[in-house]
Amino acid sequence: MEQRALGRTGLTLSRLGLGCGNFGGIGSAPAHFGGGESEAEAIELLDAALDLGIGFLDTADAYGGGRSETWIGRWRAARDARVLLSTKVFHSVEGDPADRGLAGDRILRQIQGSLARLGVERVDMYLIHEPDPDTPLEETLRALDGLVRAGKVGAIGASNVDARWLEEALAIAKRERLVPIGWVQNSYSLLDRAAERDVLPLCAERGLGFTPFGPLTGGWLTGKYRRDEPPPAGSRMTLRPGPYEHLDREEVYRGLDAFAAAAAERAVDTATLAIAWVLAHPDVTAVIVGPRNRRQLEPARAALTLELTSGERDELASLFPA
Repeated sequence: MEQRALGRTGLTLSRLGLGCGNFGGIGSAPAHFGGGESEAEAIELLDAALDLGIGFLDTADAYGGGRSETWIGRWRAARDARVLLSTKVFHSVEGDPADRGLAGDRILRQIQGSLARLGVERVDMYLIHEPDPDTPLEETLRALDGLVRAGKVGAIGASNVDARWLEEALAIAKRERLVPIGWVQNSYSLLDRAAERDVLPLCAERGLGFTPFGPLTGGWLTGKYRRDEPPPAGSRMTLRPGPYEHLDREEVYRGLDAFAAAAAERAVDTATLAIAWVLAHPDVTAVIVGPRNRRQLEPARAALTLELTSGERDELASLFPA
């Protein structure tokens, strides 16, 4: 699989990364700890991803209440798998609403838990899962800098951030001579193009990597959801509808109809075309995909060979509301 440099971090990533947010839960939501994929199902997915050439795994300490990291650690040890590990910090592993955030001492405590569950002495990529308005940013960055200098973390990144936060973080790192944020991991898809406004241009300007998640927008770009029909059982719209409820409107359904026709013209399914659209952005380093089973990895594999011109990207984007 094609590899690309992750900004100036010194790391090189496969164009696809495996999102492990459904291992033992649904993201960091305590209500779903113990749900999602079982350990056996997670191992099957990890094996399939390795066979495909996926070279990095994306998880978080709180995914599945720690189950995601634990299962990845067991799988990695059993397979002696040579993959990069990327994890995140912010939410509570135990589901305690009081135990969250990016205070310096909390980061130092949380990384120890992640390393133990993953069974490693050093994690390649470490991200803040979201900004913490209750902790001074400089405090957070100093803690992350200390982890890099101590050899516990290879590079640091940021997820779910805006351009203002990123500019401030880069300015502090430069002023205080701290290890800077090396890449951003935000949502990006045909139905969520907010990153194009300022985050993607800023990443390009500052030489940062960009590893978006959610290329299928919670399944909306797979054709899973249809007008006047209830969402399928077990889908994101039944488990965690909040981020996607705004899409349930006629203009989106019209766009999905046109998008399905565009995929058919290319003899691919809509999931393949949606992932290919994200991969074709010149400033995207790698795309995080979150299949629920081995079969759902196929669109990601097919997207690697579906090349789109900038004109085709614009045409596909125009099918949906801005």
